[in-house]
Amino acid sequence: MAIRRAKMKAQVIEKLSQAAPPGETFIACVHTETGPSPWLNAIFDEIPLVGVIVAFTRKFYFLTLTNTSIVVNSASRWTNRPGDVVAVFPRAAFPVSRIKRASVWSSLYVELTQGSKPTRLNVHRYWRAELDQLIAAFPQATVFDGSVPGQATGQDAAKTV
Repeated sequence: MAIRRAKMKAQVIEKLSQAAPPGETFIACVHTETGPSPWLNAIFDEIPLVGVIVAFTRKFYFLTLTNTSIVVNSASRWTNRPGDVVAVFPRAAFPVSRIKRASVWSSLYVELTQGSKPTRLNVHRYWRAELDQLIAAFPQATVFDGSVPGQATGQDAAKTV
C-alpha cells in the first residue's frame, strides 16, 4: 500500500508508461477524491452508518499532466494503486471549471465524460505543489484562493493562468 506521495507518483508513472507513446514526459501527478467537501466527514461520522455510506460513495482518481495531455485514471480505495485510465484530454482542451484553491482541501470540477455533469474533485494540501503545476497547464483557468468567498477579484484573490 502506497502512502508516500513519491511512491504513489512512481506507481502511476509506471502504469501509464505501459500505454504512453514514446517520448511522453510525465510532469505532475495529483491524487483526488470525489464527493462533497471532505470537511463534512466530521458531521457524517457522527450519524450512525451515514459516514460509512458516504465513504463508500467516494471515488478516487489520479490526474497526471504530461507534455501533451492530461490523463485521468482511477485509484484503488484500499491501496491507492493506480487503476484503469478513465479519460485522456489534450492539455488545451481539459474540461475543468470552478477551481478553488483552499488552505487544506482544494477542489475543481472536471467533466470526465463529454456532455456529463462536471464531477467535483477534492485535492488535499499534501498534493498542493503538484496541483499548482497542473493548474499552470490549464488555458485561461481562474483559481479562487478562498480569501473572499464567491469572488475572484483583485490580484490576491485570483490567479489567471
